[in-house]
Amino acid sequence: MSNHDKDFKQTISYDDAKLEEGQINTIETTLESQSRFQRFKNSFKPADFSQYEDHNLTPVEKAALATANSPLSRSLKGRHLQMIAIGGSIGTGLFVGSGKALSNGGPASLLIAFSLIGVMLYCTIQALGELSVRFPVSGAFATFSTRFIDPAWGFAMGWNYAMMWLVVFPLEVVAASITIQFWNTTTNPAVWATIFYVVIVAINLFGVKGYGEAEFIFSLIKVIAVIGFIILGIIINCGGGPQGGYLGGTYWKNPGAFNHGFKGLCSVFVTGAFSFTGTELVGLASAETENPRKTLPTACKQVFWRITLFYLISLTMVGLLVPYDDPQLLGASSVDVAASPFVIAIRNAGIKVLPSIINAVVLIAVLSVGNSAVYGCSRTVAALSAQGHAPKILSYIDREGRPLFGIALSSIFGLLCFVTASDKQNEVFAWLLSLTGLSSIFTWGSICLCHIRFRAALKAQGRSTDELAFASQVGIIGSYFGLVFNCLVLVAQFWTGLFPLGGSGADAKNFFQAYLAAPIVIFCYTAYKVVKRPRFQDLKTMDLDTGRREIDFELLKQEIAEEKAYLASKNFLYRTYKFWC
Repeated sequence: MSNHDKDFKQTISYDDAKLEEGQINTIETTLESQSRFQRFKNSFKPADFSQYEDHNLTPVEKAALATANSPLSRSLKGRHLQMIAIGGSIGTGLFVGSGKALSNGGPASLLIAFSLIGVMLYCTIQALGELSVRFPVSGAFATFSTRFIDPAWGFAMGWNYAMMWLVVFPLEVVAASITIQFWNTTTNPAVWATIFYVVIVAINLFGVKGYGEAEFIFSLIKVIAVIGFIILGIIINCGGGPQGGYLGGTYWKNPGAFNHGFKGLCSVFVTGAFSFTGTELVGLASAETENPRKTLPTACKQVFWRITLFYLISLTMVGLLVPYDDPQLLGASSVDVAASPFVIAIRNAGIKVLPSIINAVVLIAVLSVGNSAVYGCSRTVAALSAQGHAPKILSYIDREGRPLFGIALSSIFGLLCFVTASDKQNEVFAWLLSLTGLSSIFTWGSICLCHIRFRAALKAQGRSTDELAFASQVGIIGSYFGLVFNCLVLVAQFWTGLFPLGGSGADAKNFFQAYLAAPIVIFCYTAYKVVKRPRFQDLKTMDLDTGRREIDFELLKQEIAEEKAYLASKNFLYRTYKFWC
């Protein structure tokens, strides 16, 4: 209750003896409800950006200030960020998409491709962590591309990433409605699509805290499910299931470890990249974290454990339990839960109830990705608008830190989920999915290039890494590896897209469905370059300070030195734990 309301209550209580206690309580309740409603109504009013209307600033400097000091609510806690890091990308790519990868490349290709993608991604997230701890700005990597590479590339990367999440939202809603058909085939899928659509939009209207809490719960369930599957897989492989005896490495010998040779391995790289999509959301969320210097490094380090435990170990079990020529893997769509190797492994072992439990986990994973899609798109388009790369209305952020028109844009585009009621849904979604195929590869490669350019600018301006609150554990070498590897994946996708597995020659339709994102990125970059003619960022004049939350370098260096001294005083096991966790 406001001070004005309290004074009014006292005036009623002491100056009007004729009012009874019940009447006073009624008036007080009315005032409180009016106050709550007023606060709710006022929360939708715009935040103040007037302080950035300094005409002496360059467009890049204005964008950096606007995104660095964005009024986005800093409500994400350490536990939110850690669960987003651990379980953020555990979705249909792992639970269902791995089945297609196993069928195309065999169990050895599955492990090799996911391991290499995992190493690349660990290097990428380390680079992103270094940049995001220093510059916890809205838009993260899209903003970094503008700032450290070229405004035209920032424009292309921002819209590439936003478009990916715009498309993913309706796709995941449809996937959720299809997943329900595992239990219910009589209800129209459009009914379930409506329910899931409303739930996801409602979560995001609660702001970043709603997203954080939902992802915390979703990720916790996914993590428990994967750990449970690993334990169950070991038991089944050792002959502890209701059906079948000891398996060991039987399926690695017959039908074999590889399928379709080197080309099969290349096709798995693309599936692996898709499976890890969403990992970079940790950097996007840094602007809405209360203390990114403390929480973001921990979240970035935990990517190692997610890659190792939740992907490599679980996929090792999948390769031991399901042969790549299992007919249940063939001809299935990317949202067909029946084609999930996790479900197939349990079904082949003769366990009746668990397939339904795995299906429920897949449903949660799908909703989690849909939730992340609205969050990722709304924050990215708000940052693009702040940089002048999108309509100004999209930069509208209310007093609760919600980019309302960004959420509205995602919600409107999400209505495409109702195409599920049409007999053309497969064709429509095949082309929509083509827009997302390479988006993550471009995003990750750009993050690595931004880190390389940032370090080069530090050196060119005579500054050192001592002023960094968090430095990438794999350094600049890791970023070079990440950049080169992402380029190699693009080459592999070009080959397997133009000449698909099992095809007799070049297939133009398949190529564009696999590679459509590339010409769109090139078009966006070229168009912005021709129209706006921005300059490539110069290393010697690059802005390395705007957006830092730590302003006092000497104090920062002192704190870092104290933390290192404290760590050095601990035993080897504790230091090892802190290095990896």
